[in-house]
Amino acid sequence: MEQDSKKKVSVLFMLFGTLFCVCLITANVLETKQLSFGPINLTAGVIVFPVSYIINDVVCEVWGYRRTRMLIWMGFAMNFFFVIMGAIADWIPGAHYWNGEEGFHQIFGLAPRIALASFIAFICGSFMNAYVMSKMKLSSVEQKKGGLKGRMKGAFSSRAIMSTVFGEGIDSIIFFPLALGGVIPWEEMPSLMISQVTLKTVYEIVALPITIRVVEFTKKKDHEDVFDYDIDYNIFNILKI
Repeated sequence: MEQDSKKKVSVLFMLFGTLFCVCLITANVLETKQLSFGPINLTAGVIVFPVSYIINDVVCEVWGYRRTRMLIWMGFAMNFFFVIMGAIADWIPGAHYWNGEEGFHQIFGLAPRIALASFIAFICGSFMNAYVMSKMKLSSVEQKKGGLKGRMKGAFSSRAIMSTVFGEGIDSIIFFPLALGGVIPWEEMPSLMISQVTLKTVYEIVALPITIRVVEFTKKKDHEDVFDYDIDYNIFNILKI
């Protein structure tokens, strides 16, 4: 029975993993549309991309850093596969009767510079998010004997918000200079990055009541609440789960 238990796959973890990959791929497509809210210019990817950070928070809170590490690399691999397949399809000439070439290219003909910047920023931002979540959860246990504070709603809310600030901050600091440096004025870069981080953090705060309930339900359903004692935070140790 013990051996069977170890082999058991969490259905909820699989669902979160699937949704995580879908969010990343969807954000990739939506990034091709530009939005304006007053003086703030954004891409449509902002609608769905913060959801990936919320899933990151839930998975790290319930299953710990090691499972989150695997999830991040899986998301990266699926997103990379999507971009490569889209680029190949865009490169192959369309049928002579098809007149959607221009629109297809705008969506799938992502500039290599943008794609590379997006991948690097995603990896760094996502791992920073998971690292902050993991460390803050351990810190909350040390502050209150028995780990009770680590399970309190207020403590989780603080972890979720702070991890998003750090994760999205790193993401923006890396992405915008790599992707848009020299395209937009450098003096505009700080305000653009601050706007992105602020908006995505507000997104996280608004979604917190739902996120908290999802975390509580998942912990209860899966009987999991991992604390990352003595683990290796090396992002490349993918198989250590």
